Amino acid sequence: MAILLLADHDNETLSDQTARAVTAAIKIGENVHVLVAGKAAKAAAEQAAKLSGVSKVLLADSDALAANLAEPLSDLIVSLAGSYDTIISAATSVGKTVLPRVAALLDVAQISEIIEVVSSDTFKRPIYAGNAIQTIQATDAKKVITVRTASFSPASQGPLAAVEEISTAALSSHLSSFVSDAVTSSDRPDLTSAKIIISGGRALGSSEKFKEVILPVADKLGAAVGASRAAVDAGYAPNDWQVGQTGKVVAPDLYIACGISGAIQHLAGMKDSKVIVAINADEEAPIFQIADYGLVGDLFEILPQLEKAL
Repeated sequence: MAILLLADHDNETLSDQTARAVTAAIKIGENVHVLVAGKAAKAAAEQAAKLSGVSKVLLADSDALAANLAEPLSDLIVSLAGSYDTIISAATSVGKTVLPRVAALLDVAQISEIIEVVSSDTFKRPIYAGNAIQTIQATDAKKVITVRTASFSPASQGPLAAVEEISTAALSSHLSSFVSDAVTSSDRPDLTSAKIIISGGRALGSSEKFKEVILPVADKLGAAVGASRAAVDAGYAPNDWQVGQTGKVVAPDLYIACGISGAIQHLAGMKDSKVIVAINADEEAPIFQIADYGLVGDLFEILPQLEKAL
């Protein structure tokens, strides 16, 4: 069974999400090909070739692929689909944009955000904000799948796979075009791949308090910073910090929730964390029901003390 995996990258560096998606792919079948589509992305292709379980890397180089637009990427994948039974991607912004279009063009149903591979055609995925797990058996001739990568460990380094450059002749003109890219830069780890995350909720009260009590602890721990939707909606934190059902799904080794009540929408994005620490003034807060360690108290007193202790 041949599997085509769409790599997530920035034309220079392969995303950790791709390594996790490879782990899911090799549970489906052994013959995994990774598609690195971009412009001057040879470095990312070479990184993909080092992942254990990858038998071949396909490198597609074109100006049309430089910005990860859905139209050219989906056209390229559909042109390659005849050789594959399964097309898979991490459920990143690129995967969520491209694979639904691929599924539509192939006239098959997409299976979204799987968290477990039961067999080559049967998968588990969360529904109702993670309150229930749905088991799906795919009956389409071709399977189109996105992976919730927080549920899979990254593939290790393995024997070097061959990198094959492929033609992009199938690409034609498209309605959409790339205008500009506004990227937030940070010295902190990426939220989706961080080992430690400290998140703040609406109880912080302002963006200034976020900077005053959350960021110093994050700097001491080398942690990424997250936020609840309520905190983001209130303007206390930027959108790309949001953790939850409508934000990012994370599963770090340590998750520290500060002033977060534990609404189901937030829990859906972080409950797979290995160790959860909750700090909240309300001892009845739902977050304490899933926390491994809970501390009832004023976070404006506790966090500065924690920062000093570190």
